[in-house]
Amino acid sequence: MRIAVASDHAGFVLKQAVAEHLRAAGHEVLDLGTDSEAPVDYPYFCAGAARAVVRGEADVGVVMGGSGQGEQLAANKVRGARAALCHDEYTARYARRHNDANVLSLGARVTAAELALDILDVFLSTGFDGGRHLVRVEQIAAIEAEEAAHPSNAGG
Repeated sequence: MRIAVASDHAGFVLKQAVAEHLRAAGHEVLDLGTDSEAPVDYPYFCAGAARAVVRGEADVGVVMGGSGQGEQLAANKVRGARAALCHDEYTARYARRHNDANVLSLGARVTAAELALDILDVFLSTGFDGGRHLVRVEQIAAIEAEEAAHPSNAGG
């Protein structure tokens, strides 16, 4: 599997652990930065990971920061991304099963590295249930398309 990873400075150490874990499991890792613990703004990096997924350059993405909240928000601004902030295996499993999430967001300051790797493994090994959940994912995509089609929704 091809997996895009990205983080800000707060998520850098976790990103390194995630990348190593993924490579050890035989996955191809597309590391989109950052490359140190020097302070950076996360939106650019996290949107980059989501764009890689949406463009087909990666099968899934993993974004990491201090809490994972902003990272999830930035990734979700990319049309076609469905980023889920997960703090445990349950939320990872159902993000995939019910929401067909294609980007996992992790908070390095709130989730221990060992648990984060367990969450990652569940996220990667869980498939989408489809069925009634497909209708909901399609409804979300329709809202996204509607918002993108109306310039007045761009803010400002």
